[in-house]
Amino acid sequence: MASTSDEVAIEILPIIRVYKDGRVERLLATDTAPASLDPHTGVHSKDVVISVQNDISARLYLPKFTNPTRKLPLLIYFHGGGFCIGTAFSPIYHNYLNRLVSKVDVLVVSVDYRRAPENPVPIAYNDSWDVVRWVADHVRGEGEEGWISSHVDFKCVYFSGDSAGANIAHHMAIRVRSENLVDFKLLGIALFHPYFLGAEPVGEEKKFPDKKAEMDRVWHFVCPSAANGCDDPRINPEKDPKLSGLGCEKVLVYVAEKDLLRDRAWRYYEALGKSGWKGELEIMEAKGKDHVFHLFDPTCEEAVAMLDRLGSFMT
Repeated sequence: MASTSDEVAIEILPIIRVYKDGRVERLLATDTAPASLDPHTGVHSKDVVISVQNDISARLYLPKFTNPTRKLPLLIYFHGGGFCIGTAFSPIYHNYLNRLVSKVDVLVVSVDYRRAPENPVPIAYNDSWDVVRWVADHVRGEGEEGWISSHVDFKCVYFSGDSAGANIAHHMAIRVRSENLVDFKLLGIALFHPYFLGAEPVGEEKKFPDKKAEMDRVWHFVCPSAANGCDDPRINPEKDPKLSGLGCEKVLVYVAEKDLLRDRAWRYYEALGKSGWKGELEIMEAKGKDHVFHLFDPTCEEAVAMLDRLGSFMT
């Protein structure tokens, strides 16, 4: 007979398992990679602690300099993983951001927020906002991180992320406007295959009700406080009255043809365009590709094209 400590309370395969004694076992994205000097790109990375009390940290990436006096755009990046797996130190993000920084020539702050279920949504949003505010401290001369103080052009800041991280990037841009953050200039957000849902199935979701139900289940697992379920504005931006208050000048949305989240990303693109928001809106679809394929196959033609588009978007 299994001991009480081995009895499973919740299991979402192949992602995560929660035992009745409260223990959490993450089944994917558990490896980490150290900060380093990347030998292939010349990109430096290092880790910084944002809040000891709240266990918030970040990994910074600095490109190889040809002109050390030149100021760089800043990209604040939020990793994916359904709000419950993965970290800013996962090898897949470390390797991809080394490539991104080298290609696009930006300084990146990759945010390591606390994850559900131990820290349910909205904690990931609050942690991410604390990092945004930490960056803003440097504009006022109150920050202590030399890479940011010395190398960032604060008139050229962007947010980005994949999947749940793209969801966070969107909400951080909303918060820039709603909380009147004026220390730096948020020019744009780039959303890679954003994790948005809705109560009623749309598009391809209608053909795959079991997969839709599993995605919905993840949201309820990580955000048990969502009174309206998958129509909570945090997961369904079409239901958000603040949508037109996005605090940036331009938005780039990436979608993948075979991704079940594709239709939601297109609906976000369309809803934002109709909301009254006055910025520039772009969307790029990768044919024949699935969710976050660019992380797993960063050298494929479509993934390279995504970075090329990001470079154009940020210049």
